[in-house]
Amino acid sequence: MIPSGRDVLLVIDVQGDFLPGGALAVSDGDAVIAPINRLLALFPHAVLTQDWHPPDHVSFVTSHPGRVSFETVPLAYGPQVLWPEHCVQGSAGAALSPALAADRAELVIRKGHHRHVDSYSAFMEADRITPTGLAGYLRERGFTRVVLCGLATDYCVAWSALDARAADFEALVVEDAVRGIDLDGSVARAWADMQAAGVGRITSGAFGT
Repeated sequence: MIPSGRDVLLVIDVQGDFLPGGALAVSDGDAVIAPINRLLALFPHAVLTQDWHPPDHVSFVTSHPGRVSFETVPLAYGPQVLWPEHCVQGSAGAALSPALAADRAELVIRKGHHRHVDSYSAFMEADRITPTGLAGYLRERGFTRVVLCGLATDYCVAWSALDARAADFEALVVEDAVRGIDLDGSVARAWADMQAAGVGRITSGAFGT
């Protein structure tokens, strides 16, 4: 498969806090960097996302005294997993990995910057009514297919893939360029949800020049 001018590579949250040693490290998360860099060299167009939270963000367990990390609590917009503090604006953990070929990107979407609502998807905040503007950008640029990779499979990648389909884009997830957190089987559920929504599953080796 040769990437065309209608394809965009969407690289999700390859940031310090999601990599080994980070505040919310995804197991084997750094393994995504090599295949993503290969894809960045192949795709003519790429967009990156960056988790970008204020220090008192509603998703942080520290904002909920008496609660513990990874507990789920009800908030105004629905169930919310409480995460360790991560990707705080301007922190080293929020920075894109220096090993990522980020200079290939044409746009960086920062998400999760609204204090009172979380944001997994590159397209829509977790309240499901506040857009990031990415769908409009992709339409104006004439893109029709979104190829997703990055971290984490079961949260930001899956939510972004599902929202890409909801916005009428073709969506493919590169399975060897994603890794998951996997809370109580959440990776398997994410793949099942994506398959049901028509999200394709592919490997980085399927792309060539």
